[in-house]
Amino acid sequence: MKIATWNVNSLKVRLPQVLEWLTLNQPDVLCLQETKLQDEHFPVSEIAAAGYQTIYSGQKTYNGVALLSRQPVSEVFTGMPGFEDPQKRLLGGVHDDVCVVCIYVPNGEHVTSEKYQYKLRWLAALREWLREMLSRHRKLVVLGDFNIAPEDCDVHDSKLWEGKVLFSELERAAFREVLDLGFIDSFRLFDQPEKSFTWWDYRMMAFRRNMGLRIDHILLSRELAGMCTACVIDKATRRLERPSDHAPVIVELGGSVQEKERSAGSEASIRVSANEP
Repeated sequence: MKIATWNVNSLKVRLPQVLEWLTLNQPDVLCLQETKLQDEHFPVSEIAAAGYQTIYSGQKTYNGVALLSRQPVSEVFTGMPGFEDPQKRLLGGVHDDVCVVCIYVPNGEHVTSEKYQYKLRWLAALREWLREMLSRHRKLVVLGDFNIAPEDCDVHDSKLWEGKVLFSELERAAFREVLDLGFIDSFRLFDQPEKSFTWWDYRMMAFRRNMGLRIDHILLSRELAGMCTACVIDKATRRLERPSDHAPVIVELGGSVQEKERSAGSEASIRVSANEP
């Protein structure tokens, strides 16, 4: 099973790229963030023509999340129960026997801003809700734009970013608290190239200079982590004309831990090619 996440930074602008990416990569599930579309404008027919069903929760200009799947998704949900939020940042459902949660964590703007406090409240609510979700779903994946770089190696210059939004200690602690519920950062299950990032600013030739951050993540429950055979960042999309500032992240779920170990050698070459500059 192949599951991917991609902050497209406007689906209206990036729709041709998304459709081409679906054709080339054939994921079972693709979660999108920052669709920036009201529901009545979501391109359902175009995506259906590519072989995918959709669930979506959007708003004009900002935010918006969507889940594209080859099979019908059951038990669909939008938002977190008990946390009222007009911003469209979370949805999901059950695909086959895997519960998929697509999230777009608030950016936070600046550590002294109210938007930063909103981000921390949102993350606290997410943690408590995921605690309950894990009690009901042994196969649970939480993926999307977390707007958090968890470790020093996930930032091109940790000294430069120290104390700033996306890399502040309170945000990183909130990320660790989610992991402590029983999630595994799938990207760190495998040896990865140094300076592997998922987001690069449009300014200062950041992508060309690889001045990025790894803020898009796929977290797996322990049962799914034992089935994970690969996790890669697809940097090719960032080289396209008018690209999103984020790259997709893809995880592959196979069988048992033993099967994962047997496939490790063949997957290594895939990881290198997908992450190379």
